[in-house]
Amino acid sequence: MNKTDRIYVAGHRGMVGSAVCRALAKKGYANVVTRTHKELDLLDPAAVAAFYAAEKPDVAVIAAARVGGIGANSAANALFLYENEMIALNTIWGAYKAGVKRLLFLGSTCIYPRMAPQPIPESALLTSELEKTNEGYALAKISGLKLCEFLRRDCGVLYHSLMPTNLYGPGDNYDVVGGHVLPTMIRKFETARVNGDATVPLWGTGTPLREFLHVDDLAAACVFMLELENPPDLVNVGSGEEVSIRTLAEKVKAATGCPAELDWDSTKPDGTPRKLCDTTLIRSLGWKPEIDLDTGLAMTVADYRAALDAGTIRL
Repeated sequence: MNKTDRIYVAGHRGMVGSAVCRALAKKGYANVVTRTHKELDLLDPAAVAAFYAAEKPDVAVIAAARVGGIGANSAANALFLYENEMIALNTIWGAYKAGVKRLLFLGSTCIYPRMAPQPIPESALLTSELEKTNEGYALAKISGLKLCEFLRRDCGVLYHSLMPTNLYGPGDNYDVVGGHVLPTMIRKFETARVNGDATVPLWGTGTPLREFLHVDDLAAACVFMLELENPPDLVNVGSGEEVSIRTLAEKVKAATGCPAELDWDSTKPDGTPRKLCDTTLIRSLGWKPEIDLDTGLAMTVADYRAALDAGTIRL
């Protein structure tokens, strides 16, 4: 990838896409092309094709997606499958038809089986049954990464994929109903702190183990992979460290300074019991994370408060 390349970042207003734009700018890539959802509907193949034909990007980074936590996914697997499938197929196939020579597709480690070996290697893909609560989203992401793999093998384009673990950081969505676990916790503990609530309601038992990666570390990994001449088709990216949801809640409680007690609702789903990705491959290529969880949480709580004060918080 050259510094003069036109780089299209799909989903640039989201947490991941905005972080990728920051990382590209930091490394001197100034020719970044973006479109808002109002300007370009990624569910419309004709509109996507017309965009590629008009803008002629050299590189595409596909960070756009419909995302949500366990509640949102399990309640709308059909919608998550349809929209993410359409986004993946339209952006990847449209790029190929328009002559885009390099593309990085971003998925999620939820593509791996519910009972995959831990840590989860890239080779675990499609070896057993998926987690039911987010099966629609996972299937769409698998389709996207497989299309990249097939186009690279069959047509010679350099399309490859990066599968990040659970992400957090500036620009996250703090919807307590449909959001992911960490931003939901931050909002709940901050709200309880401000209101003086005695307890904070939390889903599940707190026993599942999860891995978290700051979004700026992911963005750095994206640029790192784009600068490799011959990257693997599929690469995991994560912190390599796991924490129980209960411990995570205690860490968020400490980061926010909230004195409320934890109130676990065991009638709500836990999701996959454990999900730690094997990052041996990307580390062997020369990348490693820089932001530890405690530091990242402090940064994210500060960002949440600043965004709330400025009226720019995503809820």
